[in-house]
Amino acid sequence: MPAPMRLSRIDEHTVDSYLAAMRAVGRKTGRSTTQAARTCQSRVSRAGGWDVLTPEQRIEIVGKARSFASWLMVTGQLRAGADLISSLNLHLGYAARSHCPEDYRWFSDACARVDVDGSRVGTQWNVLAKITAMTATAPASVRDEEFFPAREALLASYQRRGLPQAGRNIAGVFNQLQLTLFHAEHLTTWRRPSTHQPVSTTGWAMVAPGYAATALRYIEQVTVSLRPNTVTHIKHDLRRFGTWLTDSHPEVTNCSELQRIHIEAFKTWLITTPTSRTGRPLNRVSIKNTLINLHCFFDRITDWGYPNAPVRPLVFIGDLPIVDKPLPRFLDDGAATKLLRAARADTDPLSRLIVELLARTGIRRSELLGLTIDAVVQIGTAYWLRIPLGKMHNDRYIPLHPQLKELLDDWIDHHRPVGIRSSRLLVENHRPISSHRVTTALTRHAETAGIGHVTAHQLRHTLATQAINRGMSLDAIAALLGHKTLAMTMVYARIADRTVAEQYFSVTEKVEALYDQPPQLPDTDEGSEMRKLRAEMHRRMLGNGYCARPVDMDCHFESICESCSFFVTTIEFRPTLQAQRDDAAHKGQIGRTKVFDGLLERLDSDAS
Repeated sequence: MPAPMRLSRIDEHTVDSYLAAMRAVGRKTGRSTTQAARTCQSRVSRAGGWDVLTPEQRIEIVGKARSFASWLMVTGQLRAGADLISSLNLHLGYAARSHCPEDYRWFSDACARVDVDGSRVGTQWNVLAKITAMTATAPASVRDEEFFPAREALLASYQRRGLPQAGRNIAGVFNQLQLTLFHAEHLTTWRRPSTHQPVSTTGWAMVAPGYAATALRYIEQVTVSLRPNTVTHIKHDLRRFGTWLTDSHPEVTNCSELQRIHIEAFKTWLITTPTSRTGRPLNRVSIKNTLINLHCFFDRITDWGYPNAPVRPLVFIGDLPIVDKPLPRFLDDGAATKLLRAARADTDPLSRLIVELLARTGIRRSELLGLTIDAVVQIGTAYWLRIPLGKMHNDRYIPLHPQLKELLDDWIDHHRPVGIRSSRLLVENHRPISSHRVTTALTRHAETAGIGHVTAHQLRHTLATQAINRGMSLDAIAALLGHKTLAMTMVYARIADRTVAEQYFSVTEKVEALYDQPPQLPDTDEGSEMRKLRAEMHRRMLGNGYCARPVDMDCHFESICESCSFFVTTIEFRPTLQAQRDDAAHKGQIGRTKVFDGLLERLDSDAS
């Protein structure tokens, strides 16, 4: 591409160069073409240069010499404005293809790598040529610095001229072109950068300076130690309190002037004021988290010796609302079966893979979206799925079912686009899928199955419930789901609906049999079952209560005392320990069996 130059300096030699370039690409250069070029050059020269022309004069001159002006633009000799290009609706793609053949071959190859068809190649190339005209940059040299300003300028021009539909059309082409250039590694993102400052930045302008300075200093410190999402919530809650404080109590300028009455008024405001997003007040969980963040903020800035810290405690534990603890919502076996059948009957491989992964691994939606192309790992003879860092900030491996392994292999080998600039496993239209795509797949399959609304987290709860109802230990479920503590998994122990039902109906049959007996039972007749129950209750007495587990129900903690370092036993208990070991082996409880094997071996060693 020739070096950019001002049009006013173009002489007859430049026009001759244009005519020669036209002949070189097989374009006719008749009298009208030649005359238009020379007239354009002459008018610009007489006016004193392109820069001194008015927008109307530029439009008129270019409109009468489109071919010559297009050549100047695509070769970087004329830098055109967005209004000129939008007003004349210049189609620069044809000129750029003729006069920049190497750039066009590069762009065609880039489009082929991301499966852009012929017609869309032309429309994207035309827009790229307009960027060239606006920035005097060769098509193959366009980067973020040229692409995004040119995009905003051209769309704003269509908006000013009252052509919203044309603006929407070219915006769609810009989005496609951006994706192509991203995969060609010429742009850094396939998302449209925001042109507006976030509320997290601009919102502090409405907050009292003294409070804002302290809060921002605190946020800067916790950013070092806390996760980004946690810091975002803290920043939002502190800014919300500061905005409310400025609106409701403008006389309060810093934290040292806060009183208990301000906290009480803020609590009332939280539970009565609708939010802009939902139109309803915050729920109790959000209110609790907001007050916790305020409590930590006030306490820490006092402990850290910040200036203008509160003079007394402001938020107390009693301020936190008691939140409900509902059981996780899960699908019963029938509904889960219908959902999987609907997914397997779908011809869309991505939708089926989404449902199968969620239902058969129990991963979170965010973890699903974060899976990478190398997520399947072979360890020994088995295959495992590596789950990336997620909600609990720890990665883990979970066993991969052979059928799910086949689905993943088929997706990678035949359906996932190749040659794209992304390591994500689930990709559609050359972009990583979004949360909306997951929701769409679940909704469509749930409607087909006729089971109502289904969420990704319901499938996580469903797998955990299915596992615990079929004898999987809580430790194993915690490892599968990526829980940090067993307390997070214990909630599923409350959902053992099948076990509870079996126990319940087993008892009710015996009770009904009792009701059918003759009424002449002596008051002192305790009965063998009652004596057995009394003995069982005595055996289950604990230091501060008793164990209410049904007799027939297995317990994963029966050997917890025996595995304690303070547990002491002697040889007279060997028959009991042997019976407990045999019971554990019969039930397939490997860990419990090892505990009793160790105790028996120690007793035998001591006796010998």
